[in-house]
Amino acid sequence: MDSDGQYEQQVVWAVVGTGIGPLLLAATREGLVNVVFHATGAARDKALDRLASRLGCQPVEAPGSPLLTEAIRQVEAYFAGDRRDFKLALDWSLISGFNRQVLRELASGVPYGAVVGYGDLAGRVGQPGAAQAVGVAMGSNPLPVVVPCHRVVESDGGIGGFGGGLETKRKLLALEGVLPEPLF
Repeated sequence: MDSDGQYEQQVVWAVVGTGIGPLLLAATREGLVNVVFHATGAARDKALDRLASRLGCQPVEAPGSPLLTEAIRQVEAYFAGDRRDFKLALDWSLISGFNRQVLRELASGVPYGAVVGYGDLAGRVGQPGAAQAVGVAMGSNPLPVVVPCHRVVESDGGIGGFGGGLETKRKLLALEGVLPEPLF
């Protein structure tokens, strides 16, 4: 606690190896706050600097922290094919407004092995003409994989974009049985 009896913000992080490469998981006392793809070297350092700036404290590497234990366990189980959904406390403080509304709907309403179109997701949150805005929300998702933006595709059957790269999106959709496994 600080001198006013308030809890100071604490952010802990760890890097977890997965079938799509290293993921940085970061958590606060509220829950998992950030998942970052390709979390090595400069990409990891940039993500940590961004977290420090946004949350007002320096993230601390703490792979054994109780704040991360369950998130690490569930992410590892997901990539091992032993888990289909995440039951984690989430800290939504890095996103707000329409983007948060869309991501919450995505997290609760699009299950493992299913996909949804950008326009369909816009309609689910009462904004049927906002397909492009849904794309922006997907691009700003601070919790990819756990909040499954890889499940959002184009209405014409195209795969759409993805912040982690299209190869990563294909691998996640293949893991969930939506696409065939890549041959190479």
